[in-house]
Amino acid sequence: MNAKSIRITPVILSGGTGTRLWPLSREAFPKQLLPLAGEHSLLQETALRVADRSIFAAPILIANAEHRFVIAEQLRELGINDATIVLEPVGRNTTAAAAVAALIESRRDPDGLILLMAADHVVQDKAALLDSICRGVDAALAGKFVLFGVKPYEPATGYGYIQRGMETEYPEVYAVRRFVEKPDSATAENYFASGEYLWNSAIFLLPVSTFISEVERHAPEILAASRAALDEAGQDLDFIRLNEAAFVKSPSVAVDYAVMEKTDLTVVVPTDCGWTDVGSWSALAAIGQQDDDGNVMIGEVTALDVRNSYLRGEGQLVAALGVDDLVVVATPDVVLVTHKSRDQEVKKIVEQLRNEGHVAATQTVQVHRPWGYYQSIHKGDRFQVKRITVNPGAKLSLQKHFHRAEHWVVVNGTAMVTRDSEQILLRENESIFLPLGCVHRLENPGKVPLNLIEVQSGPYLGEDDIVRIEDIYARVETVQSMS
Repeated sequence: MNAKSIRITPVILSGGTGTRLWPLSREAFPKQLLPLAGEHSLLQETALRVADRSIFAAPILIANAEHRFVIAEQLRELGINDATIVLEPVGRNTTAAAAVAALIESRRDPDGLILLMAADHVVQDKAALLDSICRGVDAALAGKFVLFGVKPYEPATGYGYIQRGMETEYPEVYAVRRFVEKPDSATAENYFASGEYLWNSAIFLLPVSTFISEVERHAPEILAASRAALDEAGQDLDFIRLNEAAFVKSPSVAVDYAVMEKTDLTVVVPTDCGWTDVGSWSALAAIGQQDDDGNVMIGEVTALDVRNSYLRGEGQLVAALGVDDLVVVATPDVVLVTHKSRDQEVKKIVEQLRNEGHVAATQTVQVHRPWGYYQSIHKGDRFQVKRITVNPGAKLSLQKHFHRAEHWVVVNGTAMVTRDSEQILLRENESIFLPLGCVHRLENPGKVPLNLIEVQSGPYLGEDDIVRIEDIYARVETVQSMS
């Protein structure tokens, strides 16, 4: 059957934290929101792969509530304004997320298909993936769970594998003999040499009603919690916010373990689409542009007598001399240095920092908000300097502070400032003083980003010194300064 005769609903899972790509990827701004392999973020690239509305319906995104405004903005940049964005109050792995998406789709079309995929993977050959999806449609319509197995180009140890069996009645669609965990090097060599094994891409084409039935059969607690969370969900602006009390009751299990390895409905379509899950710095280096010495250098980097290394300077110059097989990533607040052979262990560093209470474990220097972002530039005794960037047409909440005064200087763009009963228009190189306790708001009425410098002064400059009076974003999370 031609895939163009049926519309498939893409389900994009955007709940990961990407700790193995720390310090660029952090919990507050994970890898799927970053442009790691091209002009667009990984999430945007994923959405673009399924943007053909003659084949694919509007996508469903299952996302961390903290990232909702960034995700909505990134989709808007692509002209995708019809996505259903569902907010998870807590992470519960992929089975619960998939179940929620399937339940949503089943209420629209019980006979529909969903294409389940992660937001943080790279596919270099979009046409090849689309061709593979088309080959799997007939099997999915017949009730099969279609997995897409990537033809390995090396004996990788960082991926799970699928051993394929005989070809089914559907051309180039094969039975699944077994799933295997990430192998050691010797086992991976055997898998690679046999030609029977494929990397598990974690991309699934699923008939929604059958999938729901199999989740109920093999993971009933997950389905019950997901259904209750959706039934009791609230509308938060353009987002669907799952009920937290119900959702937290779901066990946290990956869909591979909870369903795919237990059902007898799985089949696999081999694909050669240039897929990688970008699960480490080495994986990112493998798809990067290498120089004659095997180095990938991005940003502010200079190197001499360096080989087979990944060097990245994001806000700091990286200078390397006489080293081999290293990963060096510098951000404005962190420098990571590790041997390539141990880059899978970066998450251990993140966990150690988290246990020590270090903010760099989870937060970036730039703190993103629905209206833009701010960045702390300098902090001293009773004062702090920040850079604020406000997107065109956006505005901050109407607010006041109990412990600090603020001075704003416009660097470029146009600012509309509310100060008590006044409204003042500020242009480049103009400034305004906001005394302690005044009610104020910052707005960008222009068509270009607004950049300004804020100088805070007072005895307490904590991020919780705010009284929010009015907020167009209807946010319900803990109130924070500069929000």
